[in-house]
Amino acid sequence: MTTPESTPDTTTTTTGAGPEGTGGRSRRAWLREHSELGVGVLLLALGVLVLTDALTMDVEIAQRGPIGPKTVPVAVGVGLLVVAVLLAVDVLRGGRGEAEGGEDIDLSEPADWRTVLLLAGVFLATAVLIEPVGFPIAGALLFWGSAYALGSRHLDRDPLIAAGLSVVTYEVFNNLLGVPLPGGPLMGVL
Repeated sequence: MTTPESTPDTTTTTTGAGPEGTGGRSRRAWLREHSELGVGVLLLALGVLVLTDALTMDVEIAQRGPIGPKTVPVAVGVGLLVVAVLLAVDVLRGGRGEAEGGEDIDLSEPADWRTVLLLAGVFLATAVLIEPVGFPIAGALLFWGSAYALGSRHLDRDPLIAAGLSVVTYEVFNNLLGVPLPGGPLMGVL
């Protein structure tokens, strides 16, 4: 049995110190050591949001069979919650994520913000344009813009492939799956 005088003070070390340490430094060290918990919190919030949205979804679309439009969002929401809990348990047990490494990644180089901003702009433009111009045109912009942002420079081929993918996606969702997408000015043509 150890006496309080013989036990080492663990509140100032990063291992074994809980968030309730005596100083602000040990609390910051504990949070820095367990920073992956932030990802778990984000996944938890996203799972709650997806489940809330799925369970309050208006399903006036004709349902074919036992699987309706709520099934996949509920499964994704539950999956997000399960992953958030498993990640939190792993981090609290001492698990740590490994630094990203690969044969084609140079970790000493800064992030490619141009690509990130181009992709964000393409997604934002698609969200803004989907109602007024319809999914076939907005989807073609999404597919072509994403390919361009990620480095493809085939300006003669990429727009044609993007338009084909967009029309096929529109047809599959709108006609085969029964999920209505805005057609825009092409509504009468497709």
